[in-house]
Amino acid sequence: MKIITALLLSTALAAPLAGLAATAHDHGSAVPQQLQLNAGKKWDTDAPLRQAMSAVRQSVAQILPAAHAGKATPADYDAFGQAIHQQVAYMVENCKLPAAADEQLHIVVAELMAGAEAAQGQHGEGERAAGVVRVAKAANAYGKHFSHQGWKALELPH
Repeated sequence: MKIITALLLSTALAAPLAGLAATAHDHGSAVPQQLQLNAGKKWDTDAPLRQAMSAVRQSVAQILPAAHAGKATPADYDAFGQAIHQQVAYMVENCKLPAAADEQLHIVVAELMAGAEAAQGQHGEGERAAGVVRVAKAANAYGKHFSHQGWKALELPH
């Protein structure tokens, strides 16, 4: 993640992600980018990305049942959001993908960050559980578009 690594990290951690998703990833187009496969195949990954995304998946799997049942506390959501922020920071710092794969990963990162912010209550208390689901959907999208041996999609509530 060479091109906008510093910008992405500082902006993502310091500013609301809605603005980041609308400006940093659309490259001037009116419609947000959508994930695409690499000529019909999944994008290659590296060890730091796989490590970080495995940790993201584990964090989601731990909180999702409580969030779905309405039993997750604000402290649970805050810790979850912080864990996602930490994994994104690790990805940005350590992941080295080719430019085309990196562009696709930025779409996933934007969704991870938006979900983490919502889980932390930055979009209102009523959006915390939805933030967890947003992170889960981003993790599942990652699994559909990036090569990560052994990756298992998260089962989402109805």
